[in-house]
Amino acid sequence: MHWADYTAQRLMERGGKQVSASGITPSGEFHIGHLREILSAEMIHRACLDAGMSSKYIFIVDSMDPLRRVYDFLSPEYEEFIGCPLAYIPAPEEDGSPGDGSVTYANHFLSPFLEALEQIGVKPEVVMNHETYEKGLFAEYIDSAITNREEIRRIIQQISGRELPSDWFPYNPMGSGGSMDGVTVTGYEKPYVIWRDSAGVEGKSDIRKAHGKMPWRVDWAARWAIHGITCEPAGKDHGAAGGSYDTGIPICRLLGGDPPDKIVYEWIQLKGMGPMSSSSGLTIGPMEALSLVPPEILRYVIARSKINRHIEFDTGSALFQTADEYERLVSNPIRDGEEMSKRQMVAAETQRGAIRLSQVNPESDPIDSVGGVSFRHLSMLAQIKSSDEDVWSSLNRSGHIEGDPSDSLRVRLARMRSWIGGAHFPEDAKLEIRSEIGDDARAEIGEDGIAFLRKLSDLLSECEWTDAGIGESISKACDSTGVSRKEGFASIYWAIIGRRHGPKASSLLFEIERGDVVSLLGSS
Repeated sequence: MHWADYTAQRLMERGGKQVSASGITPSGEFHIGHLREILSAEMIHRACLDAGMSSKYIFIVDSMDPLRRVYDFLSPEYEEFIGCPLAYIPAPEEDGSPGDGSVTYANHFLSPFLEALEQIGVKPEVVMNHETYEKGLFAEYIDSAITNREEIRRIIQQISGRELPSDWFPYNPMGSGGSMDGVTVTGYEKPYVIWRDSAGVEGKSDIRKAHGKMPWRVDWAARWAIHGITCEPAGKDHGAAGGSYDTGIPICRLLGGDPPDKIVYEWIQLKGMGPMSSSSGLTIGPMEALSLVPPEILRYVIARSKINRHIEFDTGSALFQTADEYERLVSNPIRDGEEMSKRQMVAAETQRGAIRLSQVNPESDPIDSVGGVSFRHLSMLAQIKSSDEDVWSSLNRSGHIEGDPSDSLRVRLARMRSWIGGAHFPEDAKLEIRSEIGDDARAEIGEDGIAFLRKLSDLLSECEWTDAGIGESISKACDSTGVSRKEGFASIYWAIIGRRHGPKASSLLFEIERGDVVSLLGSS
C-alpha cells in the first residue's frame, strides 16, 4: 500500500472529518524543499478522498511570525521591522529597500509560491495566521495557555530538555513600535496582557485581536485545535525527539484539542550538495523547477519515495531515469496476477498509488501526461530541431502524434527547451550533430567499426526511411560485418555526435536527412 493510502487508512480508524494541513513562514524565497511537506499533506488528503472519506487540505501561512533578522536580500532599513509580524510590514523593492506598503512582506513571497502550487495541482484552502488572530479564534486558547502556563512550562522543559527563562510567558505582545522583541509582560487581566517595551512604554494587548502571538510550540498546538487538524506532516527538525511535535501533542490536549498523530518526513536535498536552505542560498525555487520538469514528474519524485526517506533532487542526468521510470509505469502499468508473490503485489500497489497521486488533475488519465512522446525523445528533438514547428512536423512524420500537438505537449516542449538552455542540463546529454567524422572519433571507431559504418551507409541508402527500417538496417550491418550490436551502436554515436552513447540510434538517424546520414557514414 502506498504511504499516503496507508496513512488514510489510519485516519479512517480515527473517524470523523479529516483535515490535512501544512504550514510555511513567508520570510523569503521558497524552494522545492518546501514542496515535500505540502505534497505529503496534499497526497494524504487525496488518498482520504479516494477512500471515500470527508477531507479537506489547508495551507497555513505563518504571516504572524516576526521578521527575525535583516536577510542578505534586504536593505539595512529593515532593521526597524525586526520583531514585527510579516503581515504588517512592507514588501521589499528590487533593491531590497522597504516598499510603499501596498503589498505586504508576507504576500510578496507567498503569491508566486501559490502560483507554483496551482501549476502542480495543489489547490488548498489558504489560511493566513494573522487573520486567525484578528478574528479572535486564538483568544480562548491564549487564555487557557496563560491560565496553565506553569504546566505548559513543565511540558516544554521536561520533553525538550531545555530550560525556559524565568519570565517566559505563553504570549508575546507587540510593543509600541509594533515589534514583539524586547517586550516584557507585567500582568494579565483578561482579555488584556499588560506589558512594557524596551523603550519604557507601557501598554496592553487584547488577546481577541492580533496584538501579539503565542510562541511557536504553543501556537502550533492551538491551531491543531482551532482548525480540527487530524494530519500534519512535519520535517525532522520539528519531529525529532523532544521537538515541537512532541511538546505540541500534550499542549494541544491541555488546551482542549485532539492533536494529530505524529508524521515526520525527511528533507529534500540537492544532488551532492545537502539539504536545501533559504538562508544559505542552496535552493532551487519551485517556479524554476517547474520551468524544467513536468509537474507530474515533480509530484512523482515525492510520491514514489517513502515519507521517512530523504530525497536527492537531481536536475541533471538522473532526471532522465526518473522520467523513464514514470513513463514506463504509466505506459505499462503493473497488474495483479496469480503468479505474483505477496511482495510483488505490494510493490505493484505502491507503484499504482505513486502514479495516481502524481497527476496534476486527480481525474485525468495518467497516459495523457506522456502524450505519446517520451521525455528522452522530446529532449533529442528539442536539441536538433531549431523551431517548434519542425518538432511537431517530425512527431507527425514518425507517428508519435497526429495533427496539431496538445496544449500539454506544447508546454512540455517549452519546459524542455528551458532545461536544455539552462545551467542544469547535463553535459553528457547535449547533442551536436557532426557534419564530418573527426580524427578522434575515427580512432575510437576502429577498422571493424569503419567497415560496419560503410555497410550501414549502403543499406540506409535503400531502406524504408522509418525508425523500424533504420533499426533493421543497423541489425543487418552488424550481422554482415560481424560487429556486435553494442559496438555497432557505439560506432554510430561516435560518427554522428562524437561520443560513445546517445539517444536511440534509429530515432536519431531518422531525424537527420537521409542524404546527410548516408554521406557521413559513407565517408568513414
